[in-house]
Amino acid sequence: MRGTLRWLLASVLLIGALSTATAGAATAAEPDIRERLLSIPGMSLIEEKPYPSYRFFVLAHTQPVDHRNPAAGTFQQRLTVLHKDVSRPTVFYTSGYGLSTTPSRREPTQIVDGNQISMEYRFFTPSRPVPADWTKLDIWQAATDQHRIFEALEPIYDKQWISTGVSKGGMTATYYERFYPRDMDGVVAYVSPNDAVNDEDSAYERFFAGVGTKECRDRLNAVQREALVRREPLKKRYAAYAAENGYTFHTVGSLDKAYEAVVLDYVWGFWQYSLLSDCDSIPADAAHATDEAIWDSIDTIAGFSFYTDQGLEPYTPYYYQAGTQLGSPAIHFPHIEGELIRYGYLPPRHFVPREIPMRFQPWAMRDVDTWVRHNARHMMFVYGQNDPWSAERFRVGKGARDSYVFTAPGANHGARVAGLGDTDRTLATARILEWAGVASAAGRPKPLAAFDAELDVRGGERGLVLRP
Repeated sequence: MRGTLRWLLASVLLIGALSTATAGAATAAEPDIRERLLSIPGMSLIEEKPYPSYRFFVLAHTQPVDHRNPAAGTFQQRLTVLHKDVSRPTVFYTSGYGLSTTPSRREPTQIVDGNQISMEYRFFTPSRPVPADWTKLDIWQAATDQHRIFEALEPIYDKQWISTGVSKGGMTATYYERFYPRDMDGVVAYVSPNDAVNDEDSAYERFFAGVGTKECRDRLNAVQREALVRREPLKKRYAAYAAENGYTFHTVGSLDKAYEAVVLDYVWGFWQYSLLSDCDSIPADAAHATDEAIWDSIDTIAGFSFYTDQGLEPYTPYYYQAGTQLGSPAIHFPHIEGELIRYGYLPPRHFVPREIPMRFQPWAMRDVDTWVRHNARHMMFVYGQNDPWSAERFRVGKGARDSYVFTAPGANHGARVAGLGDTDRTLATARILEWAGVASAAGRPKPLAAFDAELDVRGGERGLVLRP
C-alpha cells in the first residue's frame, strides 16, 4: 500500500530538511488551506460556506472531456472539500450522481474523524461537457476524473485516503479501485449493485419471493395489482395531475407507459426505502380500497412524477450508463395476470432521449466483478438484508485480501456500518480505522468523531425508483 512509500519518502524529505532548515524557515507560517487549494492548476472557487470546526469549499476543477485525448476539450467538474486538518485522513466520496453543496459528513468520515472530498459525477448537471459527447460517459473516464482529483489534492492531504459511496456511489468507488488500485488505502462501498451478467436476474425473483413476511408481501402485491386493474380511472387522474404540473411524456413514449412503469416500481420502491414495520401503512384490503388510497400509496412510494420528461431528465446520465455498461434488472410479476401488464419492466433505452445512441457493453461489469473477486485489497461492501439492490452484490474470492462483505439485519437501501450486528460492526469499524491509519487504542473500536445530527448523513438516500 501507499503507506510504506509515504514513510520512505517522508524519511528522505526529513533528512534533507534537517540539513538545510533555518530558524526562519521553521517558523514560517503555513499557507491558508484556501490558498493551497486554489494554487492547484485548474482549480477555482465557487463559494466557501462556514461550518463549526471545519472549512467547507465548493470548487470546480478543469477536466478533459476525453482522458485518452486531452486535446479534445475540457469541462468544469464540481467538487466540495470539507476540511478538518491536513494531519487527518481523507475520505473521498461520490454519490455517482450530482453534488450537494451543503456541508455533510459520510459515515467513514465520522469514523476516522477526517477530511472529506466529494465529487460530482461527470455528465450530471452542471458537470457536463458542452456539447455533450455521450460516448465519453463510461466508468473508466469517470474513474480517471477521480484519479486526477486525487492526484491534485494528495500533496495537501498526504495522510491515508478511504474512498466511499452509497449505491451508484459505491459502484463508483469500486470501479475507481479497479482502475486505480494504488490510489486509495481502503474502500467502503455501501449497497452497491453488481449486475455482472445483465440477462440473469433470478436473484431478484428469489429476493421478492422471500423478503419480509408473507402478510407484507401480499399487501404490497395486492395494491400493485389493483392499480393495474383500475388503470383507466387512475390514468384520468394521472392526466389531470400531469396537466396541472406541466408534465410531458415524450421520452418514455406515452402517459400509459409512464403509468405502468410507476406501478411496476411500487413493490421494489417499498423495500428499497421502507422497513418491514412500515407495512402497516399499506392498504390492507386493496380490492375494497378507494381510488384515492391506491393512488396515494403508489405515489408516495414510487412517485407519479418520475417517468415524466421533467422527472427523467436529471437522470439521463444514469439511464445512459445502465443501458451501456452498468446493466439493469428485469423482473416478473407472477401475482399479476398477464393481460394487465402491457409493457413490462422497461429497459433503460426507454428512459433516454432517442437522439442519444446507446450500445450495451456486456464485458464491462464482468471485468469489474472478476477483478474484485480475485484482486480486492482493503475493500468493504455493506448491504441491507431487505434491500432489493443487494440481491445482486459484489463478492470476494480466495484472491482477495483483507476484504469483507457485510449484511445489516433488516436494513434497506440505507444500510450502514452502524446497523451491522455487534461482531460485524466491531470488525468493520476496526478495519476502517486501520486502513485510515488512525487505529484506536485498546478497547472496542468506535467512531472517533461524535455524531452531529446536522452534519452526519444517516438512513437511505431517498430517491425515486427504479435506480440505485
